[in-house]
Amino acid sequence: MTRTTAKPLQPLKGVRILSLALNLPGPAALMRCLQMGAKCLKLEPPNGDPMAHYSQAAYDHLHQGIQLLKADLKTDTGQKILHRELAKADVLITSFRPSANEKLGLNWKKLHRLYPALSQIAIFGSPGARADEPGHDLTYQADSGLVPGLTLPATLYADMGGSLMTTEAILQATLNQRLKGKGVFLEIALSNATDYLALPRQWGLTLPDGWVGGAHAGYQVQPCKDGRVAIAALEPHFAAALCAEIGLPASDIGTMLKPATRQAIADFLLTRTRAELDQLAAEKDIPLHTMA
Repeated sequence: MTRTTAKPLQPLKGVRILSLALNLPGPAALMRCLQMGAKCLKLEPPNGDPMAHYSQAAYDHLHQGIQLLKADLKTDTGQKILHRELAKADVLITSFRPSANEKLGLNWKKLHRLYPALSQIAIFGSPGARADEPGHDLTYQADSGLVPGLTLPATLYADMGGSLMTTEAILQATLNQRLKGKGVFLEIALSNATDYLALPRQWGLTLPDGWVGGAHAGYQVQPCKDGRVAIAALEPHFAAALCAEIGLPASDIGTMLKPATRQAIADFLLTRTRAELDQLAAEKDIPLHTMA
């Protein structure tokens, strides 16, 4: 599959962002803001960002073009560096728990008094009374019902969803500052980000009896002759094209929800190679993707 990416717009050109956020959500948001034209500076503790220990490759990707400084915010020298940069910043990103923000002098009322035009985007795990609870991507996904078995999730949905919400909050704060000349305080809870991503499951769409959870015969992941195929013939015209190729009768909704139809499609896929299925998809306009 060929992906083309248009050159991003620059709505944050001239906006100065200071980030204290470690691990994934904050740096991922900072990476996106840099792509939108922001000038981005990150203050890291003396021992660096834990992400560099998990995956140097991920850390390097996230921080391309980001200015990096080291500062121990628990010391007077570190606080001087922090406030020197705060005086020049438009947006501050933090990812400490509320109790840690207080200890580090990152109380919003204090910051707003010192820097009225500065906005703070505070990333927490959970909102309200649970904001000081420990957690990570996996626990937030589990709490949102996105870990139904014993297999780890395919990606870090809470962290990446939180990074998108953080980016959105930075855009909101920037617009507000341009309209009103004041900074704002916005909270991003990773559990809220996960709850948002989990809405299709809460609606029943991705549960086993939901149309995109396994009930619809044309929306499946099945083995083929030399690999796997993700087939997404959900709309009636796609389902009809698939059924016509297999030799099934005209596919109405009732037909596509029958176990026999699912079995017939599974049997057909087992007789075809990935190359043959790729050719079928191109010729018959069927949405599918083959995998090794």
